[in-house]
Amino acid sequence: MSIRDRLSGNEAIATAMRQINPDVFAMFPITPSTEIPQYFAQYVADGKVDTEFICVESEHSSLSACIGAEAAGCRAITATSSAGLSFMNEVLYVAASSRLPIVLAVACRALTGPININHDYSDSMAERDSGFIQIYAENNQEAYDNYLQAHRIGETPDVRLPVMICEDGFITSHALENIELERDEDVRAFVGEYHPEHYLLKSENPLAVGPYGTSPYYMEARVAQAEAMKNAKRAILEVAADFERTFGRKYGLFEEYRMEDAEIALVLMGSSAGTAKAAVDELREQGVQAGLIKIRVFRPFPAEELAEALKHCKAVAVLDKSEGFSACGGPLFAETAAACINLDRRPKMVDIVYGLGGRDFTVDQAKRVFARLGRIVETGEIGPVYTHMGQRDLREEAQ
Repeated sequence: MSIRDRLSGNEAIATAMRQINPDVFAMFPITPSTEIPQYFAQYVADGKVDTEFICVESEHSSLSACIGAEAAGCRAITATSSAGLSFMNEVLYVAASSRLPIVLAVACRALTGPININHDYSDSMAERDSGFIQIYAENNQEAYDNYLQAHRIGETPDVRLPVMICEDGFITSHALENIELERDEDVRAFVGEYHPEHYLLKSENPLAVGPYGTSPYYMEARVAQAEAMKNAKRAILEVAADFERTFGRKYGLFEEYRMEDAEIALVLMGSSAGTAKAAVDELREQGVQAGLIKIRVFRPFPAEELAEALKHCKAVAVLDKSEGFSACGGPLFAETAAACINLDRRPKMVDIVYGLGGRDFTVDQAKRVFARLGRIVETGEIGPVYTHMGQRDLREEAQ
């Protein structure tokens, strides 16, 4: 039976960590994820977990410690944000290529420069091809639920990949919301114990972790890792189905909101979805066939499923909360456009970069995007494909 409470996203994730009771937590603080290890340190001090809590000298070291622990057969976790995630860059690739299912909680925050402590996805998007599974939350409940599912996903035998559980810095990480928690014993039964088949301390089956990959072997290792990411899609759905049976809350690769007959739609991620849903509801009352898709799983990217969901739309706007500096759009747009490339009838598609460094996103802005899509449908003219929204300068936004 669920327990009603009111928690921030950071405390919700820390609570999930406590309930799972991992073997090792290697921590280094950085805003806005610092509260996660702070809460967990109190659990350690109060004897509520058996976790080895390690304070290290940098984010690079925290993930390195997790790699050593996970390679030895432990369940290892950490948390970070922004430049801390960037500082981990080298070892993110080591963890993924070594097939170590570490779970990393990320309170997403803008990257320098200029220096900024507020939310966008520039940190996690910069690591989108590191080999980590990436799952994003709209609100505190989803942050908690995503974390409860993460270990089982990453530890699936034909996956064995690390998992990044992403929440929106400050918007989700620090805001208090009503939430349903599960009982400790139910969580531990759902997540289960970690029993890796191979690990460094297994004396009867010695192995190397992270060896030098010479040319005759490197590509095969990479292909195996790529196949594991494909397998992760199935594992995510299987774990989500079990989560729904156990706790009653339903998750998929993405959420479709009023998409059953939508002619115009948004594709976006995270907390902005709540704002955009309000715009969709208002427009539906006015007879506008608007809808949206909220991406939950960015890696593995649900390309086939997303194309199927969008194929009946006439115009789609992808909202990117990260600037890709590609001169043609952001990362979510690139993935979404690629997903739809082979559709017989493709929707007309534009990309809008918004919300950088914590810039507000409002219901009125969402409605303006839908109005632009309506004009595209009416006139057949797309206009500029790649634009920004919400910035202060002399340029006019695309109307």
